[in-house]
Amino acid sequence: QVQLVESGGGLVQAGGSLRLSCAASGSIRSINAMGWYRQAPGKQRELVAFITTGGSTNYAYSVKGRFTISRDNAKNTVYLQMNSLKPEDTAVYYCNADEISSNIGTRYLEVWGQGTLVTVSS
Repeated sequence: QVQLVESGGGLVQAGGSLRLSCAASGSIRSINAMGWYRQAPGKQRELVAFITTGGSTNYAYSVKGRFTISRDNAKNTVYLQMNSLKPEDTAVYYCNADEISSNIGTRYLEVWGQGTLVTVSS
């Protein structure tokens, strides 16, 4: 079994910064693309950013220039550096891996973390 565990959420004032981390655990051979999603109260979950195994990235328009996604393949970890935070960034942030392969060849598709709450006060 594999799992994703997020950390780094919290309360921050507008204009501040936070860094989210998401570590994959288990007997892992490889992880395909990884991404961060968020869900604000009363809204649908939306893609924030994703990064491929090779390091190519893509961002939602609303966070471009403020957020940076990165990954450490050796640590099976993905990060989200969030700068110039705005109250509208308040949401539960979820980590996702579209495919994780275990050392015994099991493929886990669409693996999600439990979420971490980010609250930005005005």
